[in-house]
Amino acid sequence: MIELRNLCKTYHLNGRRTVVADNISAVFPDRAAVAVLGRNGAGKSSLLRMVAGTLDPDSGEIVTNGTISWPVGFAGSFHPELTGLQNVRFVARVYGVDTDELVDFVQDFSELGEHFNLPVRSYSSGMKSRLAFGVSMGIQFDTYLVDEITAVGDQAFKKKSEQLFADRLRTSGAIMVTHGLGQVKRLCDHAAVLEDGILYYYTDPQDGIRHHQELMKAAPPDKNRSG
Repeated sequence: MIELRNLCKTYHLNGRRTVVADNISAVFPDRAAVAVLGRNGAGKSSLLRMVAGTLDPDSGEIVTNGTISWPVGFAGSFHPELTGLQNVRFVARVYGVDTDELVDFVQDFSELGEHFNLPVRSYSSGMKSRLAFGVSMGIQFDTYLVDEITAVGDQAFKKKSEQLFADRLRTSGAIMVTHGLGQVKRLCDHAAVLEDGILYYYTDPQDGIRHHQELMKAAPPDKNRSG
């Protein structure tokens, strides 16, 4: 469970006031995949970063009784001079999981072949994404954070990636920032819409999708208040 208690966050930039969270209180239940929808610039990624603990709110608090992942598929923490193998071993040690098991899992899933033993600086963006997604899925968390994950590779690999994520959701929850409404329908149990600093929570994801679609048809809000 992840609970937001009176969460507030506002940015001030070039005379503009952007409200990301306006006294938000909400509960993300255990073992539920929740889509977070909203306009570009509404603050969805900022909300996810506050849940992850990498961005501090102005006030309020976030309470959890379980483990939370870093954003799934994030490759920015890999050391470019280390090989894929060495990076995976390092992550395993940091999170206290079996090193050999994680290496075997990621090597098999990522399908990097000989590149797994080459420096990450030599990887294409797609190869980095494969490595990062494999590492994310190779460690069990109570809640996975997902910020616009895009599966890379051919159709078979994309299908394999989504199936793996769906398998993880059988025993874990997720908070997913996404514009992919098809993915919401396939994977999510609930949906939330962030608009003008307010989080509207729906136990039926179809209700959240309808709200989001209505927002996309409407005029954008006053940017002096919400991004």
